[in-house]
Amino acid sequence: MEQKQATIDPQERFLEFFKKERYRQRIRNMALTGKESITVDFEELFAYDQALAEKLLEKPDDFLQHADNAAYAQLGIEDQEYAEKMEKTTVRITQLLGTEQLRKLGSKQMGKLVMIEGIVVRATPVRPMVMQASFKCKRCGTVTRIEQTGAFLKAPFECSDPSCRQKGPFEFVQDESSFIDSQDLRLQERPEDLPPGQLPRTLNVKLIGTEIVDLARPGDHVSIVGIVRALAPSRPGIGKLRTFILHLDANSLEVLGKEPESSPPSPEEEEKILQIAKDPWVHRKIISSIAPSIYGYEHIKEAIMYLLFGGVSKSLPDITIRGEMNALLIGDPGTAKSQLLQYVARIAPRGLYTSGRGTTAAGLTAAVIREKGGSMSLEAGALVLADKGICCIDEMDKMRPEDRVAIHEAMEQHTVSVAKGGIVATLNARTAILAAANPALGRYEPHRTVAENISLPVTILSRFDLIFVLRDIPNREADGKMSEHILEIHRRGASPVEAQIPAELMRKYVSYAKAIKPVLSNDALKRLGDFYLAMRAASETEGSPVAITARQLESLVRVAEARARVALKKEVSAEDAEAAIVIMKRSLEEVGIDVSSYKMDIDLIMTGKPKSVRDKMQVVLSALMQMEKETGIVEKTVLVSELESKYKVPRAETERILGQLLREGTIYEPREGCLKKT
Repeated sequence: MEQKQATIDPQERFLEFFKKERYRQRIRNMALTGKESITVDFEELFAYDQALAEKLLEKPDDFLQHADNAAYAQLGIEDQEYAEKMEKTTVRITQLLGTEQLRKLGSKQMGKLVMIEGIVVRATPVRPMVMQASFKCKRCGTVTRIEQTGAFLKAPFECSDPSCRQKGPFEFVQDESSFIDSQDLRLQERPEDLPPGQLPRTLNVKLIGTEIVDLARPGDHVSIVGIVRALAPSRPGIGKLRTFILHLDANSLEVLGKEPESSPPSPEEEEKILQIAKDPWVHRKIISSIAPSIYGYEHIKEAIMYLLFGGVSKSLPDITIRGEMNALLIGDPGTAKSQLLQYVARIAPRGLYTSGRGTTAAGLTAAVIREKGGSMSLEAGALVLADKGICCIDEMDKMRPEDRVAIHEAMEQHTVSVAKGGIVATLNARTAILAAANPALGRYEPHRTVAENISLPVTILSRFDLIFVLRDIPNREADGKMSEHILEIHRRGASPVEAQIPAELMRKYVSYAKAIKPVLSNDALKRLGDFYLAMRAASETEGSPVAITARQLESLVRVAEARARVALKKEVSAEDAEAAIVIMKRSLEEVGIDVSSYKMDIDLIMTGKPKSVRDKMQVVLSALMQMEKETGIVEKTVLVSELESKYKVPRAETERILGQLLREGTIYEPREGCLKKT
């Protein structure tokens, strides 16, 4: 039998395979759509002829050529006219039986057909590559055609005319040469495949063919089938090195769904997931499974749960509304902020962790890199790589202001726009952001506003859906429980509290839940609407601060949708809306209360100045402008006395407001002790 198998021409076997009705239909469609290639599912080929499929994996160069010839022959039968117009047909193989890990590629895989998954971090522009070059002899004018392989253009050794046979000179004839589109990609390991503490590996991929170039952009999650090649780098004047560099010659490319999947749940795991979702205490169960080694912080773990599951994105004809949430933790040193962030980066599908000190704007968004040939290409940053995942940014307050600006757009619009080096592009960055920051004065001062406590611009603060303050306040009872918990961890070498849902199942649970798109029920709509209107009504009276804006209403909707997703519900109930209101109130009470009037004032986050401060500033400015009209220049001591006697503004308060106005550039000092309006 084996002997018989060996004598069968592989091309004949492929031809028989293409005579199946399904593939005949595909070949007929080639002529209709003007395509040059046909896609073959490897599993179908394996089921048809196992030996042929295995040989294709072992010797892809030879067997892909047989497949191409067979497909071309079948095309000649189906549509002779189109076959004559085409010079060749390319067979593209998809869905190999197993995926090779990028970091496991080595000498054993050289020359083999493999399937690799990863994230595109760089893509060069599409460039034409010559396949068959025509050269004209400058002595006799004879044109010689040379098939091209390798990286460099090969000229003929001698003229093909028997009467000439000269060794040149030759002129390259562009019009008579045949070209094909080509592109280079750089592929990086997926964050979920990365072993802890390891640098991500990258692999260069060569794409050839109009149908597979320009499909993937930086940040896209792709599956590529191709042949592993090795190339020896050369040193000028020395020669080629013994160590080779691997790259992939792509045969087919598929952009995977944007939903992150570590691996789909098995039937047993799916059953477990559905079982957990049915539990009436599912939310409590998941909250207790989030970082069980960290004591307390129930409300913050609840917020992290909503962040992991996320709301539903809406794409309208005129605007896009984000579904992913952003949360900020401001806290005293030693309150386990970094530990929480690192846990979330590990548990979240497509989670990334970065620290603010060593993070640049290009590293977060996208960098423009100059290629060897002089052209420019894009390289994706952390926010683009974490598309549809979570990006954890630690020490956000330590970032340089010019780098911090880069995340404005990503936080609200969920895109990253790049315009530099002649490249103008917009990349997707649909990323939930969990950030941590330390107070500016070391510890959080409750009598100061959130904008004064943290050195972050209000433009970024206002884009966070939930902001929480982690304060380290001595409390005998709480400290006793905390110390017990920490000492028990050190004694046992494990968490005293066991996670009810293991980390791996949790990740799959999150991925599974992301496919559900819950819709707001009438009860939930009414509850959210009533809360919003009640908060707004409190601000209607003259002189009252604004308690809530439409941005917080959108945040409430996202939180309510995320809570419904946790229980795998298709509808957001009134209970979900109520829970969203409770956590939003908690966040607003921590950062949105004016410390001087004890009223809810959203402007603390939106503008950095509560209404009470704005009103006092207005009084100070009005008095200064009035005095300036009369005297031309205002002495500081006179102004302070005037405000104290006439407007009852305390001296210290006036000094503070004048200092702030000077810093903002609203007023200036022409000479010491004198003030003028800018």
